[in-house]
This record gives sequence, structure tokens and C-alpha cells, in this order.
Amino acid sequence: MRRRDGQVLQKGEFMGLYLKYFSIQLRSTMEYKTSFILTAMGQFLASFNVFLGILFMFQRFHEVKGFTFSEILLCFSIVLMQFSLAECFARGFDGFASVLSNGTFDRIMVRPRNEILQVLGSRIELTRIGRMLQAILMLIYGIAKSEVAWNPFRVLTVVFMLVGGTAVFAGIFLIYAAFCFFTLEGLEFMNILTDGAREHGKYPISIYGRKVLLFCTFVVPYALIQYYPLLYLLGKSERSWYMGLPLLASLFLVPCYLFWRFGIWHYKSTGS
Repeated sequence: MRRRDGQVLQKGEFMGLYLKYFSIQLRSTMEYKTSFILTAMGQFLASFNVFLGILFMFQRFHEVKGFTFSEILLCFSIVLMQFSLAECFARGFDGFASVLSNGTFDRIMVRPRNEILQVLGSRIELTRIGRMLQAILMLIYGIAKSEVAWNPFRVLTVVFMLVGGTAVFAGIFLIYAAFCFFTLEGLEFMNILTDGAREHGKYPISIYGRKVLLFCTFVVPYALIQYYPLLYLLGKSERSWYMGLPLLASLFLVPCYLFWRFGIWHYKSTGS
């Protein structure tokens, strides 16, 4: 990455600056500990309602298209962790419309630091730890009750799914922010690709039909971070290369970044 003065912004410096932003956000959040705890509890309970919905459904039906209750919990817990990580660290893009409308982005543009770094550091939602806790508990329960033959490759598959899924959801947030350069406000339909994907991600994508699976494979690569590696994880497919698909899905960030740059090139100052 480059500064506006032409000097290269080294990775170490980038991370150092981001950690400073993180430290500021952490200290700010801890000034209101009660609010932080209550909000985190609210995030936990919101996700718990989804868990109850799955639980009640499986009390009536024993499986969904060949997937058992514990397998569905593994699926949903991983997707929930992916989304929670992306929402925690890329939340600045979700509120980017207000950054443009109040003229804050003008100040970001004149600073000798990368714009993405500044937007990322402007808002870090640490309260998403409540949702992460819910996902971890479901993951532990799913692992304990499932019949997965765990080995280093399957453990690595889960790690790849978390990395790739976080990247894909962060890319969607980045696209959402890039659209704001042209619309000056957030487009609500983008929630279909963020919150909607989180909600529908509690079940393997294949249950929604072939057209949805194709869309989630070749357009927005949700299937690469959920369905295909899940098949390998659960032993429903012997194609070991499925475990690497989440890393391939991380390349989705490239077109997202290019669209962001395209938006910046067409940005017009508010004049304020």
C-alpha cells in the first residue's frame, strides 16, 4: 500500500496503526462497561433465538436433506463466527454512508494514510463477542455430538473456512461502502448478502436449490466458504481439495477492492 506522498506503507506499519486504532476503540468501549456487557448479552440472545428455531424444527424432523442436527449446528456455528468476525472488524464500512454525508471522508482523503485503514479503524464492534460466544458454544456441541472423524486436515478446513468466510463477508461490506460513492446512502438490498446470508447460512446452501447454489458458487462465493468445505468436513465427499476452496474465495476481496477504488475515483467532495 502507498501513502499519498508516494512512500510505501509497509505491512508492519499498517498493522501497527490498526492496533493503535483497536486500542483506542477498546479503551473507549471499556469506559462504559455496563453498556458493553448488556449489548454483548443482547447479541448472544439474538443468536440464541436462531438456535432455538433450529432445535424446535429438529424435534419434529430428524434431518434436512441428509444433514443431521449436529451437522447443521457445525454449519451454522462456523457461518456465525465468520460473520461475527467480519462485522467486528469491518463494521466501519457498514456505516460508511454517514461518513460521506457528514463530510468526514474529506478529512480521511487528505490524511497521509490509507483510506481503508482509517475506515476500518473508525468502528470496531467489540460487542460482537456475544455472538462469537454463541457460535463457539454451538461449535463445541456440534463437535461433541457429530460423528466427524477429526484429523489435522479437517481442523485446518475449519480454520480455512473462518479465514475465507471473514474475507468474503468483509468484501460484501466493502462493496456496500463503495456503492455509497454513487448513491450517497446505503442500499438496503445489500442486507440480503450480509444479514440474509448469515440467516440462510444456518443450513447448507444446497437445500435452497441448484440456481441458488450456482449463484453462491460463481457470483458471491458463499458456497466456497460453507457448503463444499462442509461436505469434506463431514465426510460426505472425498474431494480433499474442497478444504482449500475457502482460501480461493478470499480472492473475492480483489474485485471488491477494485470497485472501492473505482468509487474513490468518482468521489466528489461534499464541500463542507
